[in-house]
Amino acid sequence: MKQDAFESAASPIWTEYRVMLDALENPRRRRAHIPDLASFPQLHRRLCSDYALARSRRYSPGLIADLEVLVRRGHRQLYRRGSAPLRATLDFMARQFPRTLRRHSAVFWIAAALFFLPMIGMGVAVHQDTDLVYSLLDAEQVADLESLYDPTRHAPGRGSERLADTDVAMFGFYVMNNVGIGFRTFAGGLVLGLGSLVILLVNGLSIGAVAGHLTRLDYGTTFWPFVSGHGPFELTAIAICGAAGLLLGQALLAPGQRTRLAALRANARDAVILVGGAALMLVSAAVIEAFWSAGPAPSGLKYGVGVLGWVLVAVYLALAGRAGDDAH
Repeated sequence: MKQDAFESAASPIWTEYRVMLDALENPRRRRAHIPDLASFPQLHRRLCSDYALARSRRYSPGLIADLEVLVRRGHRQLYRRGSAPLRATLDFMARQFPRTLRRHSAVFWIAAALFFLPMIGMGVAVHQDTDLVYSLLDAEQVADLESLYDPTRHAPGRGSERLADTDVAMFGFYVMNNVGIGFRTFAGGLVLGLGSLVILLVNGLSIGAVAGHLTRLDYGTTFWPFVSGHGPFELTAIAICGAAGLLLGQALLAPGQRTRLAALRANARDAVILVGGAALMLVSAAVIEAFWSAGPAPSGLKYGVGVLGWVLVAVYLALAGRAGDDAH
């Protein structure tokens, strides 16, 4: 390819990259209409590739020097230290994660239906016929649950072996448990999406069975206040992990005009974003569960926090980063 054709084809990418560099190097002078900075790493890789091509094809020294300067500037911004990781995380949660979820809203609603509808249905069914709980849990598991949420317990929601644990220790336990469930739900998508589907169904049925059984025993006075605070974040995040898994299954079952490998690579990029955001939501749920759910606050206050949590999750996922949706 001649240099003129090369420059004409790549010039729009280089221009966008320069705008992003200016915004990153001069954060106080950022303009409202700059492109989404979340795509900067991808553009940087493209610039590095163009720079390597220009050198290998022996294009003009001026072009090579210009590209080298751009690559060096981008490298400094991409690998700078300080508050960059925190800023990148906040930007990810404020814009990239909710935007990606909205792009795949249909898959998310399918995952949510697979999770929440069986949960509600099983909860109602077990409340009417408590023997149904034994179709999912054995007698020992049911007895442990009843002991866990017995209203006479000092710390409902924590097993007898964990009563002496500090809130910090419980936080670590909840993080490992919650994130483990989320990643298993996501990874199940590699089995043509069937793994994610089954895990969503089984978890939904199990949670519903537990809720229905404890409510029928009048243990709802301890169970519902305990789960109300962290439930909005934890349950929504599990559904999002399920959506990420279904994206992988969709690429394998219905790749469209692409090869299955190409479709899997494309969907996996967005699926990883969804799982990353869901993981942070699960960590937030663990914070609430460890430091608030088992605390002594009145039930009415805990219910209020739970309702507020659902409202915040809905508003966040629906509106966060909305200003940049039109650009995608």
